[in-house]
Amino acid sequence: MAFKPLHDRVLVRRVEGEEKTKGGLIIPDNAKEKPAEGEVIACGEGARKDNGELIAMAVKEGDRILFGKWSGTEVTINGEELLIMKESDILGVIA
Repeated sequence: MAFKPLHDRVLVRRVEGEEKTKGGLIIPDNAKEKPAEGEVIACGEGARKDNGELIAMAVKEGDRILFGKWSGTEVTINGEELLIMKESDILGVIA
């Protein structure tokens, strides 16, 4: 990947949601909500305190995360739809 986020930003690939309901009904593309789950592709170095000290990132490449429905900015890199968001927009890491 030729893109490296700066500071406390994270590059995320959305994980596709289910295509069927629990009852077996197929969900059409126009009725699907964008998933709020993703995989961290790249991370910045972290935020800085007022004195210049680096605050390490809590997530790393490869982590599966949950984020808010309206979080991040959609970008296209190498023909792939990705999200750039601040680390504070991440709700949690899926273990």
